[in-house]
Amino acid sequence: MAMKFNHARKVATAHAITDLLAADGVDTREDLHAWLDHQANRAALRTVKGVGPKSIDYMGNLVGRSHVAVDVHLRAFAVDAGVPYLPYDELRAVYEEAAALLGHDKGGLEHAVWRHRSKAA
Repeated sequence: MAMKFNHARKVATAHAITDLLAADGVDTREDLHAWLDHQANRAALRTVKGVGPKSIDYMGNLVGRSHVAVDVHLRAFAVDAGVPYLPYDELRAVYEEAAALLGHDKGGLEHAVWRHRSKAA
């Protein structure tokens, strides 16, 4: 079993994403990787109830892109570091800049922070 959802809303979201991708001919990991290059496609994903910027960034990570998918763990880490509350895009940019300054892959830094904070939670 690839996904284990017990909540009807999550199942509906997964079906809606699947329907959207199938309608656009997205059949493979490589197709999705390329499809996410287009802002119009990312905007289409945002029309699916339950899909926000974090979900789209996370999907990108799953197909080999390097994104920062800001979640509660990354937000908590930022607060602990003295970064004030920032909107999603701005906080993602802070993490991306930090990764660049440190010479790290954006997705790798995101994963390291996520693992660190998820163990602390």
